[in-house]
Amino acid sequence: MSDKVSKAQQRAVQKYVKNNYDRVVLTLPKGKRDEIKQYAELDDKSMNAYIIQAIEEKISQDKGRQ
Repeated sequence: MSDKVSKAQQRAVQKYVKNNYDRVVLTLPKGKRDEIKQYAELDDKSMNAYIIQAIEEKISQDKGRQ
């Protein structure tokens, strides 16, 4: 079985992502990316999942103060 992904499969994935996700560009101070990556790995998460969880926890915390 081939590990290669066809152009059609790539386009299908790109279309799915475009239709189902919003993208945000995050600019971090030098070294912060590696720090976040280490914490994400300790939590057995991707960096994306780790950042989303952190944001959701912060929003939930802020809602509790309102």
